[in-house]
Amino acid sequence: CSVLRSAILSSYLLGERLNLLGKLGCMLSLVGSTVMVIHAPEDEEVTTLDEMLSKLKEPGFLAYAVILLALCLFLIFYLAPRYGQSNILIYLTICSVIGAFSVSSVKGLGIAIKGFFAGQPVLQHPLTWILVVTLVASITTQINYLNKSLDIFNTSLVFPIYYVLFTTIVITTSIILFKEWVTMTVVDIIGTVSGFLTIILGVFLLHAFKDMDISLENLPHVLQSGQQAPLTRDDKNILIEVDNSSIAPEDKPKVFVIYT
Repeated sequence: CSVLRSAILSSYLLGERLNLLGKLGCMLSLVGSTVMVIHAPEDEEVTTLDEMLSKLKEPGFLAYAVILLALCLFLIFYLAPRYGQSNILIYLTICSVIGAFSVSSVKGLGIAIKGFFAGQPVLQHPLTWILVVTLVASITTQINYLNKSLDIFNTSLVFPIYYVLFTTIVITTSIILFKEWVTMTVVDIIGTVSGFLTIILGVFLLHAFKDMDISLENLPHVLQSGQQAPLTRDDKNILIEVDNSSIAPEDKPKVFVIYT
């Protein structure tokens, strides 16, 4: 619902448009995310910080966290300065990867808050403060790069793509952290994979055809003519478009006439 609401509000309030293929990609992404959530197994019950710490210290999750951290640093320090202004996936992938750490921190802090009201010495536990620092750092990074993405790209594209990437990373993190694949049935595995492939198709439609002017009104004309739909350059970083056809090339020969 948040994806559709963001697309609709950005269209009416900000004057940003989403073509027919973009709307179809938005719906496919939402359907894929819903299928993944339905077939995702339930979280394993963790009630104390010691149990949470033992989950975080397992080799499988540590390797997964190191890979995510390395990917995030590579995106921030190498890809973002070079391609962040032109590729919408760079900033949003950073936000989504960091989301794995923020969601895990929220899960642990929720356990710490319950333990605090139950009289447990959670303030003396080092994991509590580690989770607080991780949550503040991850949320700050997410807000920073999400705002950068919103400043450059179409809002109706940013929120759907961010939603599906974030959902995929969070579900994957939950499965690895709590080893939920052990209890997954064949139907759940097929449903999760199908939902993930549907999300990929939806994101592809959103991103690949975002500049094409395709709507229900001109779709029959585009199909009958067999021509490519006209492009619409509505990204926020495109301020002025200069028509170079009126500029005379410098390499043309010049003829001088001398009157006496």
